[in-house]
Amino acid sequence: MKNTISHRVADFLKNFPPFTFLNQNDIEVLSEQISIIYKEKDSVIFAENDETHDSFYVVHKGAVALRKGIKNDTIDMCDEGDIFGLRPLIANENYQMEARAYEETILYAIPIDIFRPYALVNKNVGDFLIQSFASNTHNPYSESYRGKLYGETLAGDLLDTNPKILDIQPVKYSKKIITCSSITTAKEIAQIMTKKNVGAVLVVEDKLPIGIITDKDLRNKIVTGEYPITSAASTIMTSPVITYPKKLTTTQAQMAMMKSNISHICLTKDGTPNTKAVGILSKHDVMVSLGNNPAVLIKAVKRAKKYKEIKPIRASIMQLLQGYLDQNIPITLTSKIITELNDVCIQQVIAIALKKMSTPPPAKFGWLAMGSQGRSEQLLQTDQDNALVYEDVADELKEKTKKYFLELASHVNKGLFEIGYEYCPAEMMASNPKWCLSLEEWKKLVHHWITNTGKDEVLLSFIFFDYSLSYGDSELVNKLSDFILEDIKANPVFYLHLVSGALQSPSPTGFFRDFLLEQDGANKDTFDIKRRALMPLSDAARVLILSHAVKSISNTPERFEKLAELEPHNKELYLACSYSYRVLLKFRTKQGLLHNDSGQYIALGDLTKLEKIKLKSTFKTIKEIQEIISIRFNPSNIL
Repeated sequence: MKNTISHRVADFLKNFPPFTFLNQNDIEVLSEQISIIYKEKDSVIFAENDETHDSFYVVHKGAVALRKGIKNDTIDMCDEGDIFGLRPLIANENYQMEARAYEETILYAIPIDIFRPYALVNKNVGDFLIQSFASNTHNPYSESYRGKLYGETLAGDLLDTNPKILDIQPVKYSKKIITCSSITTAKEIAQIMTKKNVGAVLVVEDKLPIGIITDKDLRNKIVTGEYPITSAASTIMTSPVITYPKKLTTTQAQMAMMKSNISHICLTKDGTPNTKAVGILSKHDVMVSLGNNPAVLIKAVKRAKKYKEIKPIRASIMQLLQGYLDQNIPITLTSKIITELNDVCIQQVIAIALKKMSTPPPAKFGWLAMGSQGRSEQLLQTDQDNALVYEDVADELKEKTKKYFLELASHVNKGLFEIGYEYCPAEMMASNPKWCLSLEEWKKLVHHWITNTGKDEVLLSFIFFDYSLSYGDSELVNKLSDFILEDIKANPVFYLHLVSGALQSPSPTGFFRDFLLEQDGANKDTFDIKRRALMPLSDAARVLILSHAVKSISNTPERFEKLAELEPHNKELYLACSYSYRVLLKFRTKQGLLHNDSGQYIALGDLTKLEKIKLKSTFKTIKEIQEIISIRFNPSNIL
C-alpha cells in the first residue's frame, strides 16, 4: 500500500524544477524521506550566520522572505514551488541571510545527503541548483560558486563541440607571425616571405599592427611594375589592417574574408589594432564548410541584384537563428553570426540603392545603424532605426548634396522594408531630413541635445549614442564619436541627465516577486521584457562606458565585459550583468521566433515554472547595477 502523504508530496514536487528533471520513481523514493514543516507567520526558519541545516527547503504553501543585513532588507520572496536554503549543498559555510515565514507556511525539508546523489548524476538538476543558489547570493550567475557540484560551468556556457556543427568550431590560426617595419623594402619582404615560407608579412610600429603585405600585394603592385622593388612597406601595404580577436570561429573567419575581400586576417589580443598581434589567419587555413551555413548565405546576399532577392535569404537567416537556439549554441556566438549576416544584407541593399542613383555620391558618407541594431543585438527583424552622415561641403553645394543623400536614403529605407525591416513609427530613419545630416550639422544637433537636457533630448541621445557604422566612411563616424565624448565631458550636467534617464526604467517585479504586467492597451497582462529587463541593463552599460570615454564598444554584454576590465573591484557584478543580458536576449529571441513577433511582450501563462525562475534570476543584477550608478553619480544633484 502506498504511503498517501509521500505520494501527495511526489505529486506536488513533479511540477517544479529541479524535480521535473527526475523520473517518477526517483521522486517517489525521495518523497518518502521528506519532512513536512509548518511555520507560523513571522517565525524564523534559519537566521543569518546560523549553522547550516541538514536539509534545504521547498515552499508548499505560503511565502518565505529572505532577508539580510542590519536593516533586514528583503532580498527575495519565495512562494509555491520555490527552493531556498541551498548553502549546505553548495558551500560549506553558515547561512548568509535570514529565512522567515512571511505568512502561514508549509515547507518540505529535503535531506541534503539523500538528494546530493541526484544532483551529481543528473546535470540538469545540478545546473538548476547552482543557478538557484547564485540568485540568492551576491548576484545571479556568480562565478564564485560555479562548478561546486561537479566542476563545470553553468549549462549553456559551454561551446557545443558536436562535430556536425563545423561552422562554429574555433578556427586554427598560425602563431608564427612574421613582421617588418614600415621602411622595409619590397625586395626584403619578398626575401623574408620566401625564407620563412609564409604568404603574408605584418607591418608593425611600436609592436602594433599598422598594415599587412601579402604575396598578392607583391604580384599586383611590384611584379606589374606599378611600384619599384625598392618601395617601402608603407607604400604597398594594405592599411588599416583588419583585425579580429583570437577566439574566432570558422564561420566568422569565412564571413570576415568574404565581406572584406581579403585572404589574411590579423588576430590581436582584444580584436583591435590597439593591441599586439597574436596570430595570422589565411584563407588556406580555413576549411570552407558545405551546405546552407553563414558563409553560403553571405555569398547569396552579395550576388543579389534586387531587393526582393534578399528577402528569402533573410528567411534562411531566421531559420539558421532558430537552429542555433535549438542546439543551445551560446547566445554570444549566435548574436555575432546573425549580426554579421544582417550587416551584409544592409550593405547589399545600400549597394543596390547606389546603382539606382544617376551619379556617384557627391561626398563621403556613412550609414549608421542605431538602437538595438547599432548594439549588434537585433536578432529578430524589428523596425528600422538608422541615420546618415556625410562630409561637409562648400555652401553652394549643400542643398544639392542634401538632396542626393535624402534620395539615396529613401531608396535604402524602401529596400530594407522590402527585405523585412518595418519602417520606424517615429520616423527615426535616414530618409527623414532630421536624420540625414552633414558632419557639422550632426555636431550642432548633438550639441543641442547635450546643452538642452529636456526629456526628448535625453531619449534621442539614448537611441543615437548606440550607433555603429553599417556602410561607408569610418573616419567620419570616428570624428562624430570623438566630438560626442568631448562635448559630454565639457557638459557634465548632461551626463547626470543620462544617469537619471537610465534609472527611470520600470521595475520588472513587485514586492512579492510577482512580475509587473502591462495594465492596459493591446498588450494588457503581458510582461514587457524589453522595457522592464533589457533596457535597464543596456542603459546602465551605456552611461558607465561613456563615463570611461570608451567609444568603440556599443554591444551591451561587451560593454559590461570591458567595464569588468576597467573596474576589477566590480568585476563579478559586471560579468553577471553581461551574462544576465545574454539570457534575457536569448529568452526574447526564442519568444519572438515562437510567436512570429518582436518577442517584447510575453504571456506569462505560456511559461513553465523553470522559465519564470530563470527569468526572475536575472532581475537581481538590474537592481544592483542601478544602485551602483545611483550612488556613483547621484542624479539627485540635478538642479
